[in-house]
Amino acid sequence: MSKQSPRENWKAVWKSPGGRQQIISGTLVMMAVVFILPNFFGYIEKRKGTVLNDWVLAAITPHNESILIFAIIWGMILFIIIRAIYSPSIYILYCWTLVFVSIARLSCIALVPLDPPRGLIPLTDPLTGVFYGNAMITKDLFFSGHTATLMLIFLCLEKPVDKVIGAIATIVVGYLLLVQHIHYTIDVLAAPVFVYVFYRFTRYFLNKSNKPQKAITKAINAIKVII
Repeated sequence: MSKQSPRENWKAVWKSPGGRQQIISGTLVMMAVVFILPNFFGYIEKRKGTVLNDWVLAAITPHNESILIFAIIWGMILFIIIRAIYSPSIYILYCWTLVFVSIARLSCIALVPLDPPRGLIPLTDPLTGVFYGNAMITKDLFFSGHTATLMLIFLCLEKPVDKVIGAIATIVVGYLLLVQHIHYTIDVLAAPVFVYVFYRFTRYFLNKSNKPQKAITKAINAIKVII
């Protein structure tokens, strides 16, 4: 498939009933998750949470690293989009894993109410502000969405060199989030673990049988159970 043009790659997947269903259903479910984000984040900002005693953050003088953080994140998002243009399987795997990771993250945030770390410097990004209802969100803490996003990109990239770039980006942004006191240490460290679990979980459903429709149906049913 790597020798074919991007158009031929996507056309081949789209002609497959299983591949077409994976693309359409994954995209629609992801859009549904994104749709509820503004109301969800508006809710968590109004509740009281716990301030953790984080000795790692206490040892770091906070600095504003917003520009570098978002330069890396959006650069890596653009990077995986380019790779997905040539490999539809990357898009399918990324999209479906992101669905499960997003649901898991919203569940964790709902169950673990935390107030932001001491010394937090607000992190603002006009490109993603719409998902947060264009409000300042500081309590979406456990686990780190920024770290999770980059970890997922790292896992979904296929070429060894790409994976090295993805790993470096994940580590650097995780560290910068701590420097800016956006997250507690546990938020950043837990994100790769959650993402890896759901990455393997997604691969299991997508690759379990030669009938992708059946796998996708099971995945959707699993989402309904989680919700």
